[in-house]
Amino acid sequence: MPGPLKSSEPAQSDADWPALLHDSSRTGGQKIRAAKAPEHVRWHVRVGSSVRSAPVLQAGVLYVNSMAGNLHAIDVAKGRQNWQFQAADHIHSTPSLSGSKVLFGCDSGKVYAVDCNSGKQVWETSAAAEVWTSPVIRGGVVFFGSADARVYAVDVDTGRKRWSQELGGRVYSSAYVGERHLYVGCGDGKVYCLDVSSGKTVWSTPTGNGIDSSPAVAGDTVLIGSQDFFFYALDAKTGAVRWKYETGLGISSSPAVSEDLAVVGSKDGFLYAFEVPTGRLRWTIQISDVVTAPAVIGNGLVCIQAGGTQAFDLATGSVAWRAGLGGSVQSAPVLAGDAIYVATNDGKVYALE
Repeated sequence: MPGPLKSSEPAQSDADWPALLHDSSRTGGQKIRAAKAPEHVRWHVRVGSSVRSAPVLQAGVLYVNSMAGNLHAIDVAKGRQNWQFQAADHIHSTPSLSGSKVLFGCDSGKVYAVDCNSGKQVWETSAAAEVWTSPVIRGGVVFFGSADARVYAVDVDTGRKRWSQELGGRVYSSAYVGERHLYVGCGDGKVYCLDVSSGKTVWSTPTGNGIDSSPAVAGDTVLIGSQDFFFYALDAKTGAVRWKYETGLGISSSPAVSEDLAVVGSKDGFLYAFEVPTGRLRWTIQISDVVTAPAVIGNGLVCIQAGGTQAFDLATGSVAWRAGLGGSVQSAPVLAGDAIYVATNDGKVYALE
């Protein structure tokens, strides 16, 4: 039987951005204060191949995965690479940080823990198919899904497997992990709630098509998009559908949440803002031909990479600013201190200020 979960993770600085959408709660980073319009490029670094995941930031170092299979550690003060680590295959996974380790999956099915200071491997573990999801760390345990239709829980210090749970389809959705329950979307079109200690299914709720979107949780509501064109709000305890809203195409984008507002993009090219309790559409705006990247939230603004990096007023959806950099399929900007960090499809990383 797996041991008890540890009570807490090492504290993060307010300037850090340790996981996809800022933190393991997928809040979208609304506590980060810098989201002002960038005026110039402080530096840019070429990483050699396309970036299909989001960067993360800790202690002045930006960690970026590239499709060539490299993890790059970039000193943000100097705009120089400290080191790079070569994985076994292409990388779609957004890295996550836990203490002195950076964790990510790759297309070979391996999940790595790499030392943040040296760039040396600490451990690796394996699934039976590609891992595109971003690892989520909570209570000393790393949770990730794989295209082998399983969700895994492994020890953050050793990589030793605690449990794995088979679902009904491939898992490209990064999990939301709470104190007792894990929520994740699946290629079989269902949203699953699993027990974090055992991996056993608590409930599952079907949608009309596969799910790539990663869930967010606001209070007792699970928020997630589906390829069936709908955005769902589910009861976190039972999985019952509280409300759903139909967009013009499938939803691969993952929602960001700020208080009672959830913001999500759709492949129809629109960005939508919903009131979580009621499902009322607060605003919507067309921002690109297709939107698949997640939004992030900072300083009353929603930022997203779609046809460049764009920002919109969180309350009204009106355009705040646009920058012609970082048009991306999956990446998301990092809003930190006095800079915005953006990785692009053409293999460049920018610091905008």
